[in-house]
Amino acid sequence: MYILGAVILAIFYFKQREPLVIESAVKKASVPKIVIYGLVGIFVALILQSIAVMLESILFGEATPSENTQNIIQMIMEAPAFILATTVAGPIMEEFVFRRSILGSSVGIQFWVGAVVSSLLFAFAHNDGHLLIYFFLGFFFSLEYKATGRIWTSMITHVGMNTLVVLVQLAVQKGLV
Repeated sequence: MYILGAVILAIFYFKQREPLVIESAVKKASVPKIVIYGLVGIFVALILQSIAVMLESILFGEATPSENTQNIIQMIMEAPAFILATTVAGPIMEEFVFRRSILGSSVGIQFWVGAVVSSLLFAFAHNDGHLLIYFFLGFFFSLEYKATGRIWTSMITHVGMNTLVVLVQLAVQKGLV
């Protein structure tokens, strides 16, 4: 379903002729710029995640592992093909929904309001008690989208980050790390 959802959203995206306000507000970013921002963004997102974990520990006590991540790893262990859903299709769907649809449609109000709303919804959608972590990540993905005017930038970062996290968690589960 994740893969089907990502494909359907991509079809809708490519059928749309008019750019959203957030996309036309900046000069069209080149493919190299989108890729560079997206790849560098992976590491920035990991740093932001670490900062958010520290803040959660300070504010709420000992940090617990992400139930969402643990469930994903368990599903991948049981059905390895699920790795595509969690590392590629899921992030693509989330970027189309939370950044392009929610943030993109609310930019007429003001970018910052839209970024906060879409980031909060992104955090609540993950539903594992780590609201600060997912809010920080959602907000960063929103900034990437705004900086380039292209959803592909935040998609590259989101897919790359999820892939790294899943691969590290799988290595830990298998005793390789």
